[in-house]
Amino acid sequence: MSGDGVAGIVLAAGLGTRMRSRRPKVLHELAGEPLITYPLRLLRGVGADPIVVVVGPHAKEIRQVAEPFGVRFAVQREPRGTGDAAAAGMAAIPKFSGNVVILPSDLPLISEDTLQRVIQAHTQQRAGLTLLTSVLLDPTGFGRVVRDQFSGLVACIVEDADCTPQERAIQEVNVGVYCVEANFLRTALTQLDAANAQGEFYLTDIVGRARAAELHIVPITAEEKEVAQVSNRVDLARCEQLLRERLTTRWMHLGVTFIDPSSVTLGPLVEIGTDVVIGPNVTIYGRTSIGPLTTIDGTARIGNCHIGARCHLKLGVVLEEAEVGDDAVVGPFAQLRPGTRLGARVRIGNFVETKNAVLGSGVKANHLAYLGDVEVGEDTNIGAGTITCNYDGFRKHKTIIGARVQVGSDSQFVAPVRIGDDAYIATATTVRKDVSAGALVYNPRSQRERAGWVAARRAKEQSGGEHGGD
Repeated sequence: MSGDGVAGIVLAAGLGTRMRSRRPKVLHELAGEPLITYPLRLLRGVGADPIVVVVGPHAKEIRQVAEPFGVRFAVQREPRGTGDAAAAGMAAIPKFSGNVVILPSDLPLISEDTLQRVIQAHTQQRAGLTLLTSVLLDPTGFGRVVRDQFSGLVACIVEDADCTPQERAIQEVNVGVYCVEANFLRTALTQLDAANAQGEFYLTDIVGRARAAELHIVPITAEEKEVAQVSNRVDLARCEQLLRERLTTRWMHLGVTFIDPSSVTLGPLVEIGTDVVIGPNVTIYGRTSIGPLTTIDGTARIGNCHIGARCHLKLGVVLEEAEVGDDAVVGPFAQLRPGTRLGARVRIGNFVETKNAVLGSGVKANHLAYLGDVEVGEDTNIGAGTITCNYDGFRKHKTIIGARVQVGSDSQFVAPVRIGDDAYIATATTVRKDVSAGALVYNPRSQRERAGWVAARRAKEQSGGEHGGD
């Protein structure tokens, strides 16, 4: 084994035809994250550098998702098999001389601990090639690990389509994860041929090449749940279930309560504090963090949010790219859209929607309001039916409401407009101009009354004077 460090190659050039989709398979989401992000996070987690993603010639969307991970790209011009794809990946790191970890893009459940075991065993045992295997009750579709009948050592991998009946009965399978000494890998990839059932260059043939070169080959075994492969949407749903179980179990061991774990979907980047209680039918995804002692009642969708400590998210809330301060209460049936930032002790009630809204501590908007493109000072009360009219048909405008303002029900703020501290907005007021601090603002409206109108109308209806039908 020569050189230092670990490089990574992710094979993502496959067409994924069994997904029956116009989208590349690796862009389908698992727990809110594209499949391609799972091997990339895994490689970053074990310190692999550089990382090469092998894509097809038309992979603009895949590149956009993978680029934030700081990767290099290699293009496999034609779908000529995994060996050809790996050769394209190696061409992108021509001078690298350490060990190369090769991952498929459709095994999202492999853990960082397992990959670390592969790398450590490879290094400690001075192996030329280390591969991940698993024993499956139904190995159909996987390459079989063929061992020497005398020594028990790994001799080669035979792909499913090329197996003899005897080889097909083998239950130990190749997972498609390798750690290989770079210089041997380069040489072995040039020696591959396509003399097989599929007419492709198999990456699995490097195992036989390593055996022929008398290199030390180390097999590492993984549990079946870790090697669940995504080939179609049925597989994707199964992986979703397995990942849900893994993540909820982890967080329960860390002090989180789930009322119905089987109905909760968590993303792999979610962070949850101790003594959080999460009700049924909750989806939490993206880079979301939830502070300790917070309760989420249920039927909620929360993505890329920061939720403070001791908050209460009531039934039926939707939060996206929002921040919620400590001790805040949101819902039921409220929506916090991107750009919302709630201070401590804010109360957002039923059927309230916010967007690009910054609400100071102690603000209350308990009923039926829309607060968009607005700043609200601390301890202001927003009455039911209040709307910030932020769009004039061409562009958005901002409303600024000061501290301790009382906003009466059914009020409208026609932006841009600024309300001073301690102002009082009377019920049913349309505010079109700035309001000075401490002022009362209202729209004069006279109330008129016609005495006896209802009785007269009823009498008229009963007499048939305005009969409208049979």
